Amino acid sequence: MTQADDRPGGMRATVRETYGPADLSSAPVFAGGFINFGYWRPEDLDGTPTVDDRVRSQQDLYRRVLDTAKPLGGARLLEVGCGLGVGCALALAEYGPALVTGMDIHPQQLERARRANADLLEEDGPERLRFVRGAAERMPFEDGDFDCVYSVEAAQHFDDLSLFAAEAARVLRPGGRAAVTSFFAPDPAAAPRLAELLDTFAEGLDIARPPTELTDALTRSGLTGVRCESIGSSVWPGWDHWLSDQWKPGTWPRNFLHAWEQGLLDYYVITAMRP
Repeated sequence: MTQADDRPGGMRATVRETYGPADLSSAPVFAGGFINFGYWRPEDLDGTPTVDDRVRSQQDLYRRVLDTAKPLGGARLLEVGCGLGVGCALALAEYGPALVTGMDIHPQQLERARRANADLLEEDGPERLRFVRGAAERMPFEDGDFDCVYSVEAAQHFDDLSLFAAEAARVLRPGGRAAVTSFFAPDPAAAPRLAELLDTFAEGLDIARPPTELTDALTRSGLTGVRCESIGSSVWPGWDHWLSDQWKPGTWPRNFLHAWEQGLLDYYVITAMRP
């Protein structure tokens, strides 16, 4: 994800704390071990969402990304910023890949991922599922190792999107696909306002950048067919509806919806292919 020593590929203190001792995955709003805002169905906005609804929304965000790279049967997949690895397990169970590699920069997250997936690791072994420490900007893999590189709600932490794009292009085989979903600031000038509204931007956990910073970097790295699609309408209203039973209006987590409504922030799926 990010850095500790001013070199891209290290780990910033805010990332180290949030995903280490603070263990964001244990927060009730991220039920199920997934750490994302979710991809919500229209019917989820009626009534009070259940924990099952919340978990499904997070799983559906993974499905939304992985579906862009199908078919994945027999493929070698890399998830960048895998967290607890529950998304890796979903990919393994539902898409039939030959191998899923979960990569994360945080050693405590990798320890949790191995515990959370102990049964799968024992059953399938490293031939089908493995967890590796590495940074988005410096991936510990050989050229052309993967058929698909994907990332779910982690790119907002990456220090250098150009280095990430170059690394993604390097480790993809010809014909391989990259798929990234995260939130970006359409207007870079919005960064100060986002810091006022949202603690994660004020504290430096999330970085305000336009989606073009990533799409342009993917193109410069030699990937083709780069596409960027807004999915904010399927993310922000559902996320805020889920929060409404736990957080009062005006509290900072509910400002994500306000930021989207004001055009300061949006959620995207960005895809590309290595020719």
